[in-house]
Amino acid sequence: MVAVIHSGKSFKRPLNYNEQKVAEGVAVCLEAVNYPKTADQLSFNQKLKRFEKQAALNENTKVNCVHISLNFDPSERLPEDKLKRIAADYMDLIAFGDQPYLVYRHDDAGHPHIHIITTNIRYDGSRIELHNLGKNQSEKARKEIELKYGLLRPEDSKQRQAYELNPVNVQKVLYGKAATKRAVTTVLSKIIPAYKYTSLHELNAILKQYNIVADRGSVQSNIYRNNGLVYRILDEQDNKVGVPIKASDIYNAPTLKNLEAKFGANDAYRQSHKARVKNAIDWTLLKTERPTLSGLMEALKKQGIQVVIRQNEARQIYGITYVDHQTKCVFNGSDLGKQYSAKAIQDRCGTSENGNTEKPFQKEKAGENQDAVNGTLRFPNTVDLNVVDELLRQEYTGDTMPFDLKRHKKKKRKRLSNDQ
Repeated sequence: MVAVIHSGKSFKRPLNYNEQKVAEGVAVCLEAVNYPKTADQLSFNQKLKRFEKQAALNENTKVNCVHISLNFDPSERLPEDKLKRIAADYMDLIAFGDQPYLVYRHDDAGHPHIHIITTNIRYDGSRIELHNLGKNQSEKARKEIELKYGLLRPEDSKQRQAYELNPVNVQKVLYGKAATKRAVTTVLSKIIPAYKYTSLHELNAILKQYNIVADRGSVQSNIYRNNGLVYRILDEQDNKVGVPIKASDIYNAPTLKNLEAKFGANDAYRQSHKARVKNAIDWTLLKTERPTLSGLMEALKKQGIQVVIRQNEARQIYGITYVDHQTKCVFNGSDLGKQYSAKAIQDRCGTSENGNTEKPFQKEKAGENQDAVNGTLRFPNTVDLNVVDELLRQEYTGDTMPFDLKRHKKKKRKRLSNDQ
């Protein structure tokens, strides 16, 4: 079981999200705990007002909404009564058992999972501390529940990444094939919190794989001048199509201000993961006799690192970004160092296998050189690094000379005799 906890200032957003899923027929409200009525007797406003009334008991606490998801292995098909007991045990173990909360079962993903909405404000107006809730109480509760109900542990499951909240099973957005806002929201809700990026450009390197782009507009536009942000759908030629969606109208409000608030913390997290990407590039180029850009991209892809290149209208490459799906970190090429920039990588992959300069990179289509299943882009769930594992244990430097080769023979000095 994997537990994911989010906190916020609005009850309406998570409630809207779950109730919309119910309206679409892909979710069910299983239970309304510590409510005066059962779940099927409550209206949307009654569910909302119950939370808001209790949260109002402590006006000094602004972050008073807690949204939890409990995710199970795909092989675990749990009946409703068992899901209710698991939810009740979990809430008791994290000290939220006396709080009002709603439990929703979702059937819109490849793995079973439930969502729980609650508040951290108690009946007496005191606050339940949220700091390290996921790391401490939730982690302990997870292990106890797994033992009690015989659930698979994520650390023992080879399919862990198949049921964690990550974008491995998110469908690419196709204009005209689904409700635009709902499709975009689904992708953003899984990509934005999962990956570590430090700019819109880096975020777009991921989003474009799902035919979405975060757009500030032109420098002269009102959107840009007002620090606004919209999300657009892209067609297969990367042209923007359809009506733009304001970031403020999307669940969890992925606005420019909110995204920029993540950049600093994301950058600090990325630092310890740079070596993995750099070493993977160096080793791939080192062991390939005549490297090409397409060959490098394919080799890195097998190690869970996706290479996203940027081209101008003349199809000349001017930028490169690396998306590490194993560590969930995104790096602009120059951030890793000059030798990993677009120009340097092209120089290091100067010729193709036939000796000619490699042709301009063409965007891959679903089903060609990608793992596309029913329109779903599936990133690597497991990474087999083979010999690279040993190399990545510490940062590799190609010019390291074995110690034995550095030793020099010392010349013996002739000892002078006393009579000389």
